[in-house]
Amino acid sequence: MNVSLATLDRIAEALGVLFPDLVQAPSRPDRSRIEAVAWVGKDPRSRATLLASAPARREVELWAWSLEPGERYVSEADAEGWREMVYVTEGELTLELPEGEVRIGAGDFHVFASSQPYGYANRGEVAVRYIRNVVS
Repeated sequence: MNVSLATLDRIAEALGVLFPDLVQAPSRPDRSRIEAVAWVGKDPRSRATLLASAPARREVELWAWSLEPGERYVSEADAEGWREMVYVTEGELTLELPEGEVRIGAGDFHVFASSQPYGYANRGEVAVRYIRNVVS
């Protein structure tokens, strides 16, 4: 069973550390190359890998995601002020937002406030691969 990424964010905040501190290997203190798998779907090829992190107002995270056909990731709302930038490299990603769905094809992107419930879904027949930046 996966712990939600939002829950890990809250644990990190309670501990007074940043999210990457929870998932990166202690032997790699440099956040420019983390490469830690933080979420796995029902199909083990569906996954979210935190690639790197850089300081911003608070934090910037760079993720590589893949969702196999039929997979879906649902997130709780992040804290106010967080945003996500998603760039699809393969397939078509369905972004589920309270105001409706946004379909993002290969070569396209979408930016949204993640201080609301949202989800990522692959409703197609091929894998979806995308880059996700989380910014606060």
